[in-house]
Amino acid sequence: MKRLILAASVAVLLWQCDTQKEETPMLNYPETKKVGVVDTYFGTPVPDPYRWLEDDRSAETEAWVKAQNEVTFGYLNSIPYKDDIKQRLEALWNYPKRSAPRKDGGYYFFYTNNGLQNQYVLNKQDDLDSDPEVFIDPNTWSEDGTVTLAGFNVKDDGTYAAYGIQRSGSDWVDYQVMSMENRQDVGDTIRWIKFGGVSWFEDGFFYSRFPAPEEGAEYSSQNQNQAVYYHKLGEPQSADKLIYEDPTKPLQYKFAGTTEDEHFLILNLSEGTSGNRLAIKDLTQGMDAPFVFLNEGFENDHSIIDHINGDLLIYTNLNAPNYRLVKVDAANPTTDNWVDVLPNQEDKVLSSVRVLKGNQLLVQYMEDASDYLYIYDYDGNLKKEIALPTIGSVGGVSTDKEDDFFFYSFTSFTYPSVIYKYDLNTNAQEVFFQPELKFNPDDYETKQVFFESKDGTQVPMFLTMKKGLELDGQRPTYLYAYGGFNISLTPSFNPSNLILMDQGGVYALANLRGGGEYGEAWHKAGMLQNKQNVFDDFIAAGEYLINEKYTSSDKLAIAGGSNGGLLVGACMTQRPELFAVAFPAVGVMDMLRFHKFTVGFGWVVEYGSSDNEEDFKNLYAYSPLHNLEEGVEYPATMVTTADHDDRVVPAHSFKFAATLQEKHAGENPVLIRIETKAGHGGGKPVSMIIEEQADKWAFMFKNTNVDYK
Repeated sequence: MKRLILAASVAVLLWQCDTQKEETPMLNYPETKKVGVVDTYFGTPVPDPYRWLEDDRSAETEAWVKAQNEVTFGYLNSIPYKDDIKQRLEALWNYPKRSAPRKDGGYYFFYTNNGLQNQYVLNKQDDLDSDPEVFIDPNTWSEDGTVTLAGFNVKDDGTYAAYGIQRSGSDWVDYQVMSMENRQDVGDTIRWIKFGGVSWFEDGFFYSRFPAPEEGAEYSSQNQNQAVYYHKLGEPQSADKLIYEDPTKPLQYKFAGTTEDEHFLILNLSEGTSGNRLAIKDLTQGMDAPFVFLNEGFENDHSIIDHINGDLLIYTNLNAPNYRLVKVDAANPTTDNWVDVLPNQEDKVLSSVRVLKGNQLLVQYMEDASDYLYIYDYDGNLKKEIALPTIGSVGGVSTDKEDDFFFYSFTSFTYPSVIYKYDLNTNAQEVFFQPELKFNPDDYETKQVFFESKDGTQVPMFLTMKKGLELDGQRPTYLYAYGGFNISLTPSFNPSNLILMDQGGVYALANLRGGGEYGEAWHKAGMLQNKQNVFDDFIAAGEYLINEKYTSSDKLAIAGGSNGGLLVGACMTQRPELFAVAFPAVGVMDMLRFHKFTVGFGWVVEYGSSDNEEDFKNLYAYSPLHNLEEGVEYPATMVTTADHDDRVVPAHSFKFAATLQEKHAGENPVLIRIETKAGHGGGKPVSMIIEEQADKWAFMFKNTNVDYK
């Protein structure tokens, strides 16, 4: 599909160090009223006494949020070194960053941040030798930095550009159209887009949108009846041509985009976050030409990479748990005609494929959660392995089939993101951009270890620390993981981790089942009825760190966001004594009702649904909200969420925090930090991230009995 230039995302800071615990004051939590709501699932009554908190726009809920934040920020602001942490984070964050140039509409575009700008700035060059100019600066759109550039795509002839605007962290994106000649908006506005962009064709573009939600329910109501439209420049959105809908499948995702040559419109249908159907429409026959489906069912994942000389290149895990690349005659594209170009490999996962000049293929593989880069010819023969600096991650790949070069970025735990330019004629590469380092990477080391989970499965984990660190069992350790949705966690640089390591701490990243690090088999081993494997893996990671004398239960913090927030919530309820601190962020905490809000229905393929009896029993057994027990001493916990999170609605965190405060025994603080004008994490301004992380690490230091210096 035509690629979008997406605004650069800012990595979440993970930071900690060694310090002396102060006396923790007793907290007076706000009183949270209880109501007599009881749902019955297959004969099992399940009380939901805080159901009223699901109405996140009611005056009563707003008052509860205000009261909780007063307690939380009162506690955090009493920590004497919190401001010192914030200042240190600002210093660490303050270095120039940029993305690789990406060709679009005949121009080159790239994003920059001078260090502490709230949002990345889009820059334009006519060619790589010309002086760059600021093209769009979203920092001018709002004083607090909560409005961001969410997508950008130029028409092939370079006349117009469509750009997305995201507000307060919501997943909703509005698209505007500007003239490239004078950079003025032409008046076209497209609303109610979520998780998609635009794809130019002739004098307009294709896009997908949902119907406008009811007023007041924009951030919580279930999103249904997505459909594909074509917008013609100069016309109102109400006049857009309907291209595809299916009212019989209101919860089906429907996206569309053109091939690079605009020969085909690709329709992508899915019923959740994994598995899809593909169809193509021959646009040379007009927009009313029929769609031709390539596959049946939703059991596998497929995407069309490109259309070349009548062939479609398709990336798929059909009969290939570690993925393969196939090509097929576009005139007869059904699965029985797919022919391998890059077959499934047993020992590595095919991560991505891009087409280079001369129909060469830039191929990215993943082995043991690290990336490797190769060049193949169009028939699948290996031509060249591209040397990478160390174990790490390849990202920001920018290619164009007319250019003799391409760009990619590389990063690792102690290796800031560096952009490389690769010359296809000489097979030589050079550093195109490298940030100035304020530390010596040679002072640190990353090792990969494998630990045994409950069922004997070997699970990998990266550990990063200062070289020569003595393992005395008392190192402050931050254990982070995700474990779901086929998402792989690979090495990346985070400047704030240097503070942890300089204080003798350990940063641990565990590659749990449910992710994509070892292909679809690894993913399936941690989904649906196998979800407990993910929690067992995370608990085993904590036990390994303790048994191998990296840390102790008094020094171990666990963290994760979204599905990772579910992970933290489940593990702190199953093994509360194992961890000192828990940071469940924007987590899925109510596993019985998640599918009733916004796009939660899309996660049923991953988790199952409480509407099904077998799934209900499984979900109820680990749902964090429903497994909090009266009188248990839980870890010091800071739940984090945001008022505009319309992916994992804040009601999950609201109800979990209220229940935790009700049932928790002991003096460990259990707080909820609720950000305003923020969402699931996307588009969050740098100033807000630093404030949040300063609060988080101050909370950790205070509750792990370490002396921040």
